Amino acid sequence: QAQLVETGGGLVQAGGSLKLSCVASGRTFSRYAMGWFRQAPGKEREFVARISWRSEDTYYADSVKGRFTISRDNAKNTVYLQMNRLKPEDTAVYYCAADNGVLRYSDYRSYNYWGQGTQVTVSS
Repeated sequence: QAQLVETGGGLVQAGGSLKLSCVASGRTFSRYAMGWFRQAPGKEREFVARISWRSEDTYYADSVKGRFTISRDNAKNTVYLQMNRLKPEDTAVYYCAADNGVLRYSDYRSYNYWGQGTQVTVSS
C-alpha cells in the first residue's frame, strides 16, 4: 500500500529554519511530480511548492518564494522542503502529495496520494 510520511515539523521562532522530509513507501514515486501543501486552522489547504519527477522544474507559491526550497532524492524516495526565514503566518500542518498531473499543479485535486501531515508552528 502506497504511503507518504512527513517528518521534520516543530516549533521555531520567527526567522528560523526547518527542513521537512517526506518518505514514500509501498510504491515508487520517482516518476511522479511531488508537491507540498499546507493548511492552517480555519483556512483552506493551499499550495506551497511542487517539483517535477526529474527535478528540472519547480514551482512555488508567491508567499514562500525566495524562502522555501523543494528538492527530492529519487534514490531515497524522499522529497524535502527547506524552509528559511520562517514567519508566524507559515504556521500550518504541512502535507506532501504525489501529483497525478490531471489538473494545474497548484490544485490539490490533482494530487492522489497524501501524507498525514506534520505540524509547523512559528512563534513571533
